[in-house]
Amino acid sequence: MPVKKPKSRKPAGPGEKRSGPARRAKGRAPHRAVVKARGARPERVRAILEKLDEAYPAATCALEHQTPFQLLVATILSAQCTDTRVNQVTRTLFPKYPTPEAFAYANPRELQQDIRPTGFFRNKTKSIIGASRKIIEEFGGNVPRAMEEILTLPGVARKTANVVLGTAYGIPSGIVVDTHVQRLARRLDLSRNTDPKKIEQDLMQVIPQDKWILFSHQLIWHGRRVCQARKPRCAECNLEQICYSKEKTI
Repeated sequence: MPVKKPKSRKPAGPGEKRSGPARRAKGRAPHRAVVKARGARPERVRAILEKLDEAYPAATCALEHQTPFQLLVATILSAQCTDTRVNQVTRTLFPKYPTPEAFAYANPRELQQDIRPTGFFRNKTKSIIGASRKIIEEFGGNVPRAMEEILTLPGVARKTANVVLGTAYGIPSGIVVDTHVQRLARRLDLSRNTDPKKIEQDLMQVIPQDKWILFSHQLIWHGRRVCQARKPRCAECNLEQICYSKEKTI
């Protein structure tokens, strides 16, 4: 009995539809690519930046300070603490310890009590005294301006370094990633990572460098005032129309 040869598929013409697996495979791939890329595509990032500029054209660091060193101390104190509480503490702290030398040779127990309201006061005291001494001994009493140098200070990681370099010196060394920036980066689909270092790298790839400093402040302001953690105020958000977060309230 002769064996029938399977019919060869004829390529679909310009007006014809594909059928079977070939048709399904062709339909799925573009869909996955669109979903993966839609969050940080250039035109959407530009729209987000424009909306943030409209809402917060003059956003700045909320930590009160007069010198780069004071900002360094305030930023160390801000870990796991609100900026409002830090400002309450530093209003009496900075007059009492006006220089790096005053902090470097402070009585640790006394300093602990001075900064106790900010929490984690033992570790923060150790970091502040250690950073102050290193600034005096290795950097001539000045907070260093280079990322690789400032990261050698006790208690200083990239978040603190970016705050000081950006706000005090105007150096766009990176993007500050605090709890607000972590939350908004995910809600705005600018990053799908959860690690702050990876989130920062994702943001640095899509945000123009000349916007890094302002962008950091704008996201922090927006996170505090509108896009709050438990109940975002989406009805008041000028980003609502270009936001497709599952956590939206409208």
